[in-house]
Amino acid sequence: MSKAFTRESDGDDDEDGGAMPAVPAGTKNYITREGYDRLRAELFGLIDEERPRIVEVVHWAASNGDRSENGDYLYGKKRLREIDRRIRFLTKRLEIAEVVEPSVHHGRDQVFFGATVTYCDESGHETTITIRGIDEADNTQGQVSWVSPVAQALLKAREGDEVRLMTPTGWRQIEVLRVSYPTPANG
Repeated sequence: MSKAFTRESDGDDDEDGGAMPAVPAGTKNYITREGYDRLRAELFGLIDEERPRIVEVVHWAASNGDRSENGDYLYGKKRLREIDRRIRFLTKRLEIAEVVEPSVHHGRDQVFFGATVTYCDESGHETTITIRGIDEADNTQGQVSWVSPVAQALLKAREGDEVRLMTPTGWRQIEVLRVSYPTPANG
């Protein structure tokens, strides 16, 4: 069979690229407006800017003749596959996204999506986290996904409640100290 009829692939094209975890079956893809806008901007940046630029490079490289040893062509084709995979992933995630406005809970002491929660463990160590969507949580910023074990333990708890958290070392008791939400925008 001619090589022209074989599928170029360096992985499974149906993969999400490994960038973000899967949305649990039967749940919604909750996300804040900021997170949604960030993913949407990335999608349009890929479609409107990066993909056309790489297509142009691949077209130029292909016009140079022998493609089998043409680094620009080979790298460009590989990069196009990566971009197309990311575009498919972002499109699917945005289609199922449910934008939630955490500020609607401003002033409440119960933990819901978007809450910033300070809790204390049995040893007295305080930790502050913000519960975000799967596609936007950044643990370097103190953000956790709403499906994470700590968020699942805290959801619907109130200030002063003690909840059980399953950790790799076993069950731990944590106490909710403070719950806050962003201030609603005056519109």
